[in-house]
Amino acid sequence: MSALFTPFTLKSVTLRNRIVAAPMCMYSANDGVVGEWHRGHLAQLATGGAGLVTVEMTAVSPEGRITWADSGLWNDAQAQSLKPAVVAIKTAGAVPGIQLGHAGRKASSNRPWEGDNQIADDEMHGWPVIGPSPLAFGSEKVWKVPSEMTEDDIARVQGDFAAAARRAREAGFEWLELHFAHGFLAHSFLSPYSNRREDRYGGSFENRIRFILETFTAVRKVWPQEFPLSVRLGAVEYDDRDEETLVESIALIKRLKQAGLDFVSVSVGFSTPEATIPWSAPAFMAPVVERVRRETGVPTAIAWGVGDPVLAEHAVHSGQADLVKIGRALLANPHWPYAAATALDIKDASWATLPAPYAFWLDHHQPKTVEEAVQA
Repeated sequence: MSALFTPFTLKSVTLRNRIVAAPMCMYSANDGVVGEWHRGHLAQLATGGAGLVTVEMTAVSPEGRITWADSGLWNDAQAQSLKPAVVAIKTAGAVPGIQLGHAGRKASSNRPWEGDNQIADDEMHGWPVIGPSPLAFGSEKVWKVPSEMTEDDIARVQGDFAAAARRAREAGFEWLELHFAHGFLAHSFLSPYSNRREDRYGGSFENRIRFILETFTAVRKVWPQEFPLSVRLGAVEYDDRDEETLVESIALIKRLKQAGLDFVSVSVGFSTPEATIPWSAPAFMAPVVERVRRETGVPTAIAWGVGDPVLAEHAVHSGQADLVKIGRALLANPHWPYAAATALDIKDASWATLPAPYAFWLDHHQPKTVEEAVQA
């Protein structure tokens, strides 16, 4: 029996399989409001058979967007615009999830196909960026120096996370993920690469995890207990400090578990441009994900380089991860779950992962005669 196509239940939510449509920024919103393009895109991923469809990183405040065209949840109009997508995802049999985040010092950027560069504050679509310390991600000739956040700034952003989480539930989402990775704001408080503060939010491990713990707690208070609350955490950087970083990440996850964490999506820190990430190695994060799962007891998801059905099946079957996040492979083929079932020679998976009309036509034999074609 396939592990990849086994249902997964967490709290009141049951996924029809272990395949997650990863949150992928589409940079196609207008003032944070999503439109028909997003709805069609998300509905297609759900119709294709994924168990959980996660809306892209959605900004909790205007300055928290990666680009000016990111989706947002800092007002009710944005929440209203997401409701049709939630309905479409659920109608196709998937669970609707959303990822909330704040880009921090990596905000105010152009869309990737328009340069991917940070935009000056005084240019169109540009704005000042914030962070735990006035340290740019890379060269100051390319990257902006963020304003160091005051404790009032910190409290405001934490309130923005909680307000966005409340709107996400009101919009109908049943799975919430907080983006605490990729060098964005929350992770930049955790990482010594970006946090040089000398107050209670910087320095020691206890201080560097304070922003994350407080933000998580603020969201936990407003997000319903019956629905999963997850974080995406940058557990390693792929530099010469990885063991120390991973040990700290595991300790943080244990603390989050005590605070009510249900699930963790294990990812890369992306806090330094000097990191050497093994992109060419398939499923390169598997050992890290497996260790996090084993040492914390928290269910996990694996991402990055698992678009091969055999690798995805192995990750779940071997106990490396509970869920598999698929990104580019699903964009290339929204019916990747059906293709995976075929590749793994799972005879009945299509009926469990696709709507009945799709399953019927994809499973139906090819007509060999004109008469058979007419009958079909």
